[in-house]
Amino acid sequence: MDDLVEGDRIELTVGAPAHGGHCVARFGGPHGRVIFVRHALPGERVTAEITERHRGYLRADAVEIHEASPDRVEPPCRFAHPGGCGGCDLQHVSADAQLRWKTQVVREQLSRLGGLTPEEQDKIFVRTEPLGTGLLNWRSRIRYAVDAADRPGLLQHRSHQVVPIDRCLIAHPAIQELDLLRRSWPGSAALQAVASSGGDVVTLERPAGTSGSADGDPTEEPNGTGLARLSGPERVTEVVGGRTWEIPPDSFWQVHPEAAATLTTAVLEMLRPAEGEVTWDLYGGAGLFAAAVAPLTGARTTVVESSPAGVAAARANLADLPRVEVVQAAVETALSRRRIAGPVDLVVLDPPRAGAGAGVVRGIAAAEPRAVVYVACDPAALARDVKTFRSLGWQLAELRAFDCFPMTQHVECVALFLPA
Repeated sequence: MDDLVEGDRIELTVGAPAHGGHCVARFGGPHGRVIFVRHALPGERVTAEITERHRGYLRADAVEIHEASPDRVEPPCRFAHPGGCGGCDLQHVSADAQLRWKTQVVREQLSRLGGLTPEEQDKIFVRTEPLGTGLLNWRSRIRYAVDAADRPGLLQHRSHQVVPIDRCLIAHPAIQELDLLRRSWPGSAALQAVASSGGDVVTLERPAGTSGSADGDPTEEPNGTGLARLSGPERVTEVVGGRTWEIPPDSFWQVHPEAAATLTTAVLEMLRPAEGEVTWDLYGGAGLFAAAVAPLTGARTTVVESSPAGVAAARANLADLPRVEVVQAAVETALSRRRIAGPVDLVVLDPPRAGAGAGVVRGIAAAEPRAVVYVACDPAALARDVKTFRSLGWQLAELRAFDCFPMTQHVECVALFLPA
């Protein structure tokens, strides 16, 4: 086993899915070396090619399928294969099996990192819910990288290698109709396209030599660093629950067209806001959740956001709500330095993929709200914060998971915490 190197091929029987878009296998018996295998499904017998070697584990791609799972399907995208585009993890998995895959990953993270028993999970969580629009044509914001030959494309998995493509099937139809992928782009490092729920379409370019993030990874939310607008309006319109938002095209917004409304509904159902209740909307972005809660409470609502673009968008779009305040600060700083202070009744937080962290959780718990709803785009980060909440005497009372990122390993969770 120690002699295995990248490029070696071995035969494996694949085990359960794990966080990260792969399944776990062992080579050399039940207690053998752990191998994380992409492009596989639980129970399959495959030939796997080693792609990375690490102390304690290996990574591999399933390059031959000897005994296929009944959940295996032909990937609709011709770039979704070992060595191809790394944006979609699950194109080889049937629609229902993708939901079961994500449900199993959430449960495993809650068990391993959050400390919840299977019985505890059964009381609060059933399965991942689809958003009802299918697996393709959903992504409303996407960033393409440009390779050394000026060709646009997406990145290989865990690589900066650009895979030139002529179409991304998970992209919104309005984005697929653009000519971005049919042209060469000398002098460009990245391209971004946005198709808003209000019908706006914007293209942006990042010139070579300028800094940016998440180039060519459609599962990451890119930032607007160094982007120049090529076409479309300066601001795009998003519509949620009958309310209209005007935001810069390169600012954060949920990428699935149904995600903002779905998550807002879940937040309200869990919080059950009552008249007079004071609310914090932490990591509030443009104020999506604050706008839903504030009219129901009629009380003071504070949005905390660190991004200047997000703060500007929140202040502009929430100006008609007289008791909403927008604070520009990192959430942990706002809590520790008392930029915001209790008493508070309701807390909503929607942290980045790294999660809130122990400091923020302790600050929220110390304010003694009636209820906390946590919107999470990473189940591992959520599970770590679940453990912290529980250590402080809080209970995870309800959990819902939504497939806001079909064809990828990502899953959105909404969790309700109550004082024990």
